[in-house]
Amino acid sequence: MSADSGSESRPRRQSTLKDGGFVLDVRSLGRKPGTMKQLHRTVTTEDRIGLEMVGIPVGAQVELELTLQSVSEGVLVMGTVDAPIEGECSRCLEPFTDEIQLQLTELFAYPDSATDQTTEEDEIHRLVDDMIDLEPVVVDAVGLELPLQPLCEPDCAGLCPECGVRMAIAGSGHGHEILDPRWAGLAKFNAESPDTETVSDPSTDSTLAGHNGAASKTEES
Repeated sequence: MSADSGSESRPRRQSTLKDGGFVLDVRSLGRKPGTMKQLHRTVTTEDRIGLEMVGIPVGAQVELELTLQSVSEGVLVMGTVDAPIEGECSRCLEPFTDEIQLQLTELFAYPDSATDQTTEEDEIHRLVDDMIDLEPVVVDAVGLELPLQPLCEPDCAGLCPECGVRMAIAGSGHGHEILDPRWAGLAKFNAESPDTETVSDPSTDSTLAGHNGAASKTEES
C-alpha cells in the first residue's frame, strides 16, 4: 500500500433525494471552479423547525435567496433564509410572531474529494449524486439563531408575582400591599375586634383578674 494512500475510500452513498423543497439539484452547475448560479426558492415547511418555545411553524413559507458556486472541493452555498417564527414569551407566556433571517455559507464536498476523504462524516456536509440537502443546515442555523428564552418584546415586564396578571395590561401603578407575616396575627385580631371598647364588670368577670378585682373592692369596703 502506498504511503500517501490515506484512509480507504468511503463507500458511495446512494441518494434517495429529489429536487424540491430544501433539496437542490446542482448538476446544471457543473464542476468547473468559479462557476456560479443564482437560486430563489420558496419552501413550505413540513415539520416545525426550532426550539421548544420558539420556531418556524409547520406550513410556513421559507424564502431562499442563494448563490451556488463550484469550487475545487465541492459546491459552496451562500445566501439568506427568511422565515416567519411563532413562539411563547418566556416572561408573560403570551404567544407572539416575528421574522427571522439567516446568513448561510456552507461547503458541500464532492464524493472522494480530498475534503471528503480527510473529514469525519459529521464534520462537513456532502453532495450525494449531485444533490444538496439544505435542510440540516437550516435546522442547525435556526437552532443557533433563536433564543432559548424568547420575549414578545425586548422590555416585556412579565407577570405580576402576586396575582399573575400581565404587567403590560395592569399598568405601572399595579401593586399589592404586602404585610409583614410577623404582624399578620395582630392585623387579624384588630379586624375581628369591635370598634368600641367596653369595660367589663369585675363581679361578673370569669377571669382570674376579674375575681381579684372584685376581692380587692370587698376588702376596701
